[in-house]
Amino acid sequence: MTTSSYESLAHSKWDCKYHIVFIPKGRRKELYGKIRTYLGRVFHELAAQRESKILEGHMVQDHVHMMIKIPPKYSVAEVVGYIKGKSAIAVARQFSGRQRNFNGERLWARGYAVSTVGFNIEEVKAYIKHQEQLDGQGANEEGSF
Repeated sequence: MTTSSYESLAHSKWDCKYHIVFIPKGRRKELYGKIRTYLGRVFHELAAQRESKILEGHMVQDHVHMMIKIPPKYSVAEVVGYIKGKSAIAVARQFSGRQRNFNGERLWARGYAVSTVGFNIEEVKAYIKHQEQLDGQGANEEGSF
């Protein structure tokens, strides 16, 4: 890593990348069609609101893989919780016809899997990009976001 690849905050230089996987509640196959194309844009917007950036993302038939760059002033749990919660509300608003009172909207299952991405960034990007082939049951449509 060169020093030019590091981001800068007031008192620190950082390069924090994480590989995150989460699933829909009950592993329902809800990530296809309109919801799938809609969620990609929503994930990027929500990550930007927490000063994070999605470097690579892919939605397979029943789970989401993403590599995200999160500044150290935000915890991983805070950013992932924000993305999952607000995206569930956005999907309910867009596809369920609900305009308010979003209590109880649960698109995503509790929890997520996370690992830090060190110097093997290209391997992780390739793994995320080729998830449908590895899964063997993916749809015909492109799931990257």
